Amino acid sequence: MFSLKTKTAVVTGALGLIGRKHCEALAAAGANVVVADINADETQSFAKQLGDNHLGIGVDVTSKQSLIDGLNAVLDKYDAVDILVNNAAINDKFEDPAMAKELSAFENYPLEAFQLSLNVNITGVFLCSQVFGTQMALHRSGSIINIASTYGMVGPDQSIYRDARGRQTFYKSAAYPVTKGAIINFTRFLAAYWGHTGVRVNTLSPGGVENGQTDDFVSNYSAKTLLGRMAKASDYQGALIFLASGASAYMTGANLVVDGGWTAI
Repeated sequence: MFSLKTKTAVVTGALGLIGRKHCEALAAAGANVVVADINADETQSFAKQLGDNHLGIGVDVTSKQSLIDGLNAVLDKYDAVDILVNNAAINDKFEDPAMAKELSAFENYPLEAFQLSLNVNITGVFLCSQVFGTQMALHRSGSIINIASTYGMVGPDQSIYRDARGRQTFYKSAAYPVTKGAIINFTRFLAAYWGHTGVRVNTLSPGGVENGQTDDFVSNYSAKTLLGRMAKASDYQGALIFLASGASAYMTGANLVVDGGWTAI
């Protein structure tokens, strides 16, 4: 039921922390994994690490021609695209940590940063779905998994970005919640549009992953979850395989929330 043997899975943003775990899980389930990210050399290197018969391609998710070239490379090696994981996204990063609080405040948040997030996090998912998903629709089968976030469903709790002395160190900007919220409804659109073709489209909404954050942040975040901890990068692998495989054959247009209970209360 959970086997992906003979299936071909494209993962965008595949070189990121969670993207690599998505690829590892898909490969373990038997899929031919297409590691798709901006750096072609690194994607090819990681594809080799996964084992035989995997493929690395360099793609820019904001460029339709780049994605078409990527699709052609996939079809040259495999018969079809069976699974698309729209994982590529950007989150706020500020070159000068001393300016992070000031620049991340809504009143000062740079327009160019907001527009960049819209371009990658929304337009990128639109284009990837258009290019790879159309191929699935032509074959009348497939599973598209859009990676959203708990912040696509609830507003950011800015208090978790305070240190032990109560000082605000950073603000979660509007860009990430806006783009991730859009992805959840884009999933519903695609599920309704392509349902008759046999292409299923679902959202996976993860919670925060522990990845070298400050002790204050980890403590603040963990206190808001029912399980009392942040996620490990591997905590989403089971959910991903469920959505990719026949185990979820009657599931489309849904949002699978895996957040340790963050949004439950």
